[in-house]
Amino acid sequence: MKTLLVISHARRSSLTGQVADAFSEAAKANGHEFELADLAHEKFDPVLREADEPDWGDPDKTYSDDVQREMRRVERNEATVMVFPVYWWSMPALLKGWIDRVWNNGWAYGERKFPQKRVWMIGIAGGLEPSYAKRGYDTAIQTQLDVGILDYCGVPERRLQLLYGSIEGDDYPTRILTEARALGSAF
Repeated sequence: MKTLLVISHARRSSLTGQVADAFSEAAKANGHEFELADLAHEKFDPVLREADEPDWGDPDKTYSDDVQREMRRVERNEATVMVFPVYWWSMPALLKGWIDRVWNNGWAYGERKFPQKRVWMIGIAGGLEPSYAKRGYDTAIQTQLDVGILDYCGVPERRLQLLYGSIEGDDYPTRILTEARALGSAF
């Protein structure tokens, strides 16, 4: 399966980048192919401007050239996997801006739904799972990202996976990378 691998982190060498690499390497062993979209390295502009503002009265609106390029990049793949650090119980602004601009009315929701059947989101969380559950952050993230974006856009094969504990000690990054490889093998 041809897959767009979207990374949202300022440093390609970060744990986020390592998770993306571990995931894709494991998935490649099962025959998957990947196209990388490194949003920070590519200097993607996440700011939603008038040209890309949804027009509820026109599902056939023509969006900016930048957004049309991103739409074509999605369309030439069969699936999308987004890998990102969890910031303030959500995704980074860079990735949210990519979704705001590219996953637009008439293309990803509204009269037409997102053009792929499979989209996975892999978030790298600093804290441990019990601390997320204690305050309901896990449920809030699930509602916001899985229900509010993936389900709203009609993605039937969707998954939101949080990998916990990135700042909880030296052995946690190794555990997270092991989990990323297992996810890639199951993709």
